Amino acid sequence: MVDGPGFRTSIYCAGCRHECPGCHNRQSWDFEGGQSMTTEEIMRVIEADPYANVTFTGGDPMYQPEGFAELARAIRSRTMKTIWCYTGFTYEALCNNPRQRALLELIDVLVDGPYIERLRDLNLSFRGSSNQRIIDMKPTPKKRFPWHDFWVFVITLAPIMFTLIFADILMKYELLLIFGVLSVAWIMFVFLVNTKFRN
Repeated sequence: MVDGPGFRTSIYCAGCRHECPGCHNRQSWDFEGGQSMTTEEIMRVIEADPYANVTFTGGDPMYQPEGFAELARAIRSRTMKTIWCYTGFTYEALCNNPRQRALLELIDVLVDGPYIERLRDLNLSFRGSSNQRIIDMKPTPKKRFPWHDFWVFVITLAPIMFTLIFADILMKYELLLIFGVLSVAWIMFVFLVNTKFRN
C-alpha cells in the first residue's frame, strides 16, 4: 500500500489509540515517539520537492487536528499541492467532532476507517482493508451554462417567435419552411450545449 497517487511527501505523526491488529506501522502508536517539528520546519521539507503532493498519516493525524490544520493552511497558502489524510476514525465520527472537522475541511481526500485484518485486500488501491473508504472532500463543482436560465429560455425561443411574427412575409418569399427548420435546429443545439455544461 502507498500513501496516495503519484509522488508524495508523507508526514508521519506520533500517536494512535486505534491499535489495529496487523497495523503496518505499530511504532507510530506511541504519542511520545518521533521528534517535534514546527510547521515551518515541515514546510521546508514539503516545499523542497516541487513535484510531490502531501499525505498526512501516522499514527493518526486526527489525534492532533490543530497542528495538522495549521500545516494544511500553510500548504494551501504557499503551494498548489493536494492533501490526503489517513485516519482510523470514520468520516461520520470526524464530522461530529468540531476540532477534527476543522482539519477535515482543509484536506482534499480522506481515507477513513480502522484497518481490519480479516477484511485485508491486496487488490485495493491506497488502503489496506475493504471497510476503509477513499472520500473526495473537495468534489469538482459542476460546470454551469454561461447564461442564466431565463436568458437560455429567451435565446431558445427567439427564432421561433421571429418565425411566427413574420410568418406572412416569410411565406410570401417561400422562406417559412427554411426558418422553421433552422428554428428547430437552433433549439436542439441550445439544448445539447446546455445539457453538456450541466453534467
